[in-house]
Amino acid sequence: MKVGFIGAGKMAQAMAKGFISSGLTKGSNIVGSCAPQDVQCVEEFKTMGAKITFDNKEVTLNSEVIILAVKPHIVPVALNDIKPVFNESNLLISVAGGVPIKNMEQALPKNSRIIRAMPNTPALVRQGASVFVRGSSASDQDAQTVINLFKSVGTCEEVPEYLLDGITGLSGSGPAYIIRLKYLQNPHGMWMYLETEGIMYTSIGNGTGALLLITTSRRGKEEIIINGLQTNWYLHTMVLEHMKRIARSRTIGSRCINRPSMSRDIDSR
Repeated sequence: MKVGFIGAGKMAQAMAKGFISSGLTKGSNIVGSCAPQDVQCVEEFKTMGAKITFDNKEVTLNSEVIILAVKPHIVPVALNDIKPVFNESNLLISVAGGVPIKNMEQALPKNSRIIRAMPNTPALVRQGASVFVRGSSASDQDAQTVINLFKSVGTCEEVPEYLLDGITGLSGSGPAYIIRLKYLQNPHGMWMYLETEGIMYTSIGNGTGALLLITTSRRGKEEIIINGLQTNWYLHTMVLEHMKRIARSRTIGSRCINRPSMSRDIDSR
């Protein structure tokens, strides 16, 4: 499988490494594009044996699957770049947060195969939780391609698009909530004279065990969660932050396609 990345930042690098490690493709079958000044991106792709270019069209011409891994405000620029050479042999997978499929379909030729996906930062260590939505012309085979690719960096499920803003908010901030909660446990562990490694090991075990308890208990999942967190101020903080993330995702989606582009730089995610 020939895979291209428009945007060669951290997420693109993590995904490329996952694809190679899982045997889905070889480094020599991967090409990425980035801005010339993104030296780190250039070096990382070369280290994987992948090609690197500063031309989005070159990525499209040399790839079957194209992963759009740029910041949302760069999406219109990138799609405008590839539109003249994008055809029915290409599958576009966008991981740009907040950009609706219908806007991308309008920006590319009619009947373009497009899938909108949302990975999260644990994909950087191949423990991501990704979801995706297929466009009007994407096939079952396209959906299976996405599942195979994203399972190389974690889990992957198909969802309706109306859920994506909420999932974007949760995916974007969820891992940070968990990390913060773990660090909140540190002072208690230190008070008991535990070494830092012991605290973190116990915290990770507690987190994994709690998730397993929720998924396997005969008691209602909601009951377990509410009983465990209803007196915790941290729950209220998480809910408020989640709502802010949802609002931000919706704002990005309404602005990023229609506004005129002020720059033609390729911006890595």
